Amino acid sequence: MPQRFFKLTDDVYLSGRWELGHPLDEEGRKLDDPWQFRIGQRAQSDERIKIPIKISGRPLDYSHAAFSIPIVHARVAALITEVAPDDVQLFPVELDSQPAQHYILNATRLVKCIDDAACEEVRYWTLEDGMPEKVGTYSSVSGMRIDTAKVEGAKVFRTWGWTVALIVSEEVKDAMERAGITGTKFTDVTGTGEAKSS
Repeated sequence: MPQRFFKLTDDVYLSGRWELGHPLDEEGRKLDDPWQFRIGQRAQSDERIKIPIKISGRPLDYSHAAFSIPIVHARVAALITEVAPDDVQLFPVELDSQPAQHYILNATRLVKCIDDAACEEVRYWTLEDGMPEKVGTYSSVSGMRIDTAKVEGAKVFRTWGWTVALIVSEEVKDAMERAGITGTKFTDVTGTGEAKSS
């Protein structure tokens, strides 16, 4: 049976949940380059990062800070590094008054695998859009589907040209669900699967 893959997102519809803010440095200034944790490559950061809790509420094991940067509880970090040790980096963060350790989860692999023909709709940036640095990459992807033959063993990765998507293998998804990880939403990108939240 072919391997299935899922887009992993923050379940923003959970009631009573917390909301995390913009990553800050030790001095409380916004990070210069928060995007480095969203582009599917190794990041370089040795500074202590703070994540403010913008709206207090129920803490989640998996949630997004500003720029959709994944923030995970220590048990999620341990689980993912056990299942996919070569695909991720972890950066410790301070979360206001939270005693538990949390991390930025950075996917270090970038895979060119979006199956344009199988997606509901894809659009590309063009010269007419006035952003020459983005020409040839996706300006939107609806109903994403990926070509699993191009994944080449990755279990956690970003999709080339549309790095907003964080993709995990069925093995990672199952491990997170077995562990009762809160805050996740999984959308099947290999077929016509339904989104699942926890």
